[in-house]
Amino acid sequence: MSTNRTFTMIKPDAVANGHIGAIINDITAAGFKIIALKYTKLTDETAGKFYEIHKARPFYADLVSFMSSGPIVAAILEKDNAVEDFRTLIGATNPADAAEGTIRQKYAKSIDANAVHGSDSDENAAIEGDFFFTAAERF
Repeated sequence: MSTNRTFTMIKPDAVANGHIGAIINDITAAGFKIIALKYTKLTDETAGKFYEIHKARPFYADLVSFMSSGPIVAAILEKDNAVEDFRTLIGATNPADAAEGTIRQKYAKSIDANAVHGSDSDENAAIEGDFFFTAAERF
């Protein structure tokens, strides 16, 4: 069953490069409504917990280190067909493969520093949103 909400994070590379406003503008211009928004910094522990699904993979330690290297912006977004539409908006994980005009094509530097996270399913969107936001923080 598809829902109309998804989760995203603007990653430390995009924050450090000053792209928060431009990325949020791209998101809202694409018709997404921001339901929750938070500027925060992950610790190694919280980044490790968030990406626990990848714990057995060889890139896990580097991912945790990168995601805790600077502030991030977490958000819950709303739109019909939110997960699929947002995945299209952000583009391929590797910015070299991302379609023209996508967020990763415009703001990402590499497959590792790829500017944004986007939930890959309705189930994960709910889990990831719940990781960062209480019910009182959603509008």
